[in-house]
Amino acid sequence: MAVIGFIGSGLVGSAVARRALAAGHQVVMSNSRGTRSLQRLVREFGPAARAATPGEAATVADLVVLAIPYGRFPRLPRDELIGRIVLDACNYLPYRDGRDPAIDEGRTSTTEVLADLLPYTRVVKGLNTISAGQLLADATAKQIVTHFINDLGFDAVDTGPLSTRRAPHFDPAPPGNPH
Repeated sequence: MAVIGFIGSGLVGSAVARRALAAGHQVVMSNSRGTRSLQRLVREFGPAARAATPGEAATVADLVVLAIPYGRFPRLPRDELIGRIVLDACNYLPYRDGRDPAIDEGRTSTTEVLADLLPYTRVVKGLNTISAGQLLADATAKQIVTHFINDLGFDAVDTGPLSTRRAPHFDPAPPGNPH
């Protein structure tokens, strides 16, 4: 059993946390609104879940799942994430996050931006499309994230290094639904 820290407890974060709990892991949930806003969710999750600040969730976690809007990356608890493995489940949505020309032009990816922002953190992309594992040259981090995704009941697929996955981003809105 591992402790999985969540930075972001919205639709993606809470859905992944439910699967993590079902797989026997403990979860530490956090968001930008504070621990009080998470009390109902952690009560629903049961005794293997607790609320914390993002920094606390990062500090106690064996693995950190990042499920926040791309535009909030600068507000991450950088010091607390040093030395951690971060599973980046985030998606860049220009209508929500604002435009990033480097991403729009294919010169970088959101996960490369995150890895640059957190240079002493091992970042692995996954769960943003329910496929897994863009590798950031770290076999140990890849193995831990692959095992975790498999625990959740999905099949992890290594799609190569971050720089080769500069493809269109997953938008969870249904087709024809204007933003």
